[in-house]
Amino acid sequence: MILEALGAALLGFALAWAAAHRLAHRLPARSLVLSTGAAGGVIGAIVAHMALGAGHAPGALAGAVAVAAALLSLLLRPTRSRVRRRSATA
Repeated sequence: MILEALGAALLGFALAWAAAHRLAHRLPARSLVLSTGAAGGVIGAIVAHMALGAGHAPGALAGAVAVAAALLSLLLRPTRSRVRRRSATA
């Protein structure tokens, strides 16, 4: 379980690093993004491990990546050029 949690944290961190590298203009501070990815990976692995049971490490790691990606997507901000404000009468 310890190696599974460590692997999940590393996968979440790698996913967050890739997102921070590729989408830096749409994400908040890099430290927040990296810690969210790692924490999401560990939480996803724990939930998947409880749901699947012991002996399903690939499934737990897939759950870790899914939860980390979902949490990172919540940090995304819209681009400035596509945001249009409408008046109340429009």
